[in-house]
Amino acid sequence: MVKRFSSSLLLILFVSMSITLTGCTLVFQKGRRSDVEKISLLKSELSDLERAKAELEARLENEIDNNEVNVQMLDKGLVITFVSEVLFSSGKADILNDSMGKLSKVASVLKTTVSDLNVGIEGHTDNVPIKRSGWKSNWELSTARALSVLHYLVDQEGISPNRLSATGYGEFHPVSSNITKSGKKKNRRVEIVILPKTTKDDRGN
Repeated sequence: MVKRFSSSLLLILFVSMSITLTGCTLVFQKGRRSDVEKISLLKSELSDLERAKAELEARLENEIDNNEVNVQMLDKGLVITFVSEVLFSSGKADILNDSMGKLSKVASVLKTTVSDLNVGIEGHTDNVPIKRSGWKSNWELSTARALSVLHYLVDQEGISPNRLSATGYGEFHPVSSNITKSGKKKNRRVEIVILPKTTKDDRGN
């Protein structure tokens, strides 16, 4: 009787453990499938950004060699940085005619390789106070320059406005010291940021 009871008990325990382990395995596999899909999506997005980076570096080779433009992959996305003097006259927010071709090179990649990604346009200045140009502060100037680039991409290049945003940071996001002329020049810039989908989705778009 004791032997039978023990055998039955062992059988019940074995079945219970099997069900429990099977259930755990199923949950784990579901999680793994979800993770695999996310990783696959992220790899695809990264691949698009990597291709875009290579294309931009090829199209903007002369500008990069002349230190007018920089293309780099950062945490926030693929960043194309234009020195302000390349796009604008001092204290102005109207895009220079000679620079439109440079922006067109960027637009061609935005319309093809990364046509499904959002783009943020950021204006930055050095810390020299506004005096004679008519702007209230560097915030207004940096914002106006970012908006000028945005309107150019929409009006002249046909990029959907739904993909674009413009922000002016003024002097408050420097990338170099404002003590030297070369540092100030680096801080006076416009950044076109191609955002990965993870960033775009986090913003609810």
